[in-house]
Amino acid sequence: MVKDKLIFNGNEKQVFSTDDPCQVIFRYKDVTTAFHGVKRARFNGKGVLTSQISALLLGYLNENGVDTHFLRTLPDEREQLCRMIEIIPLEVVFHNRIAGGLATKLGVEDGYKPENTILDLCYNNDELGDPLINRDQAVALHLATYAELDEMYDIVRRSGQLLTELLHKAGIELVDAKFEFGRAADTGAIIISDELSPDTCRMWDEETGERLDKDRFRLDLGEVTANYGKVLERLKTALGIED
Repeated sequence: MVKDKLIFNGNEKQVFSTDDPCQVIFRYKDVTTAFHGVKRARFNGKGVLTSQISALLLGYLNENGVDTHFLRTLPDEREQLCRMIEIIPLEVVFHNRIAGGLATKLGVEDGYKPENTILDLCYNNDELGDPLINRDQAVALHLATYAELDEMYDIVRRSGQLLTELLHKAGIELVDAKFEFGRAADTGAIIISDELSPDTCRMWDEETGERLDKDRFRLDLGEVTANYGKVLERLKTALGIED
């Protein structure tokens, strides 16, 4: 496997092509952004932490029958070998609690816990601010078919359940999680196609309610990398991984 050209340079990640047309390299930056890039900062070591956490979570899903783009970590700890995908510009957000912008939108207390699990469908479009979209609108815009949307929802429900259970073993509550999708270049299957980490999931300490995720940056709580480090170490313990 040979690292080749830079094909995507995002706020928090870069993607490089390889000598295999069905595989790419994800490289995680130390940069953190919020509010659609309006707020921005750099935290030394953060890219390594998000890469390692995402590798554990995506690897866990792969092992439990949910296909993702993740293949393996690379010698550079901030890099992963992943499957090439055709992007589906939709996000499905899994909510165990109502927090953040959704709590404001619905006029409920931040962290409100409903009796049901909530799935939100969003149009992954930075210029529009990733707005909520319904199934009919997604089909009308030719973003996905109804059958593909059903498949994506099934994947999110299964993944959300698996991650909720795993994080519980680590003493962490999964409040919500954002899932992005693509069609795999090697098989054409719909797979999870981006990271799962404290950057894309809200994770709260089960005992204290302490926020261990990007809200520490959004809300100016400080100790961003320290809390990402807590998530990584607890996940390793829950998975029986020794350093």
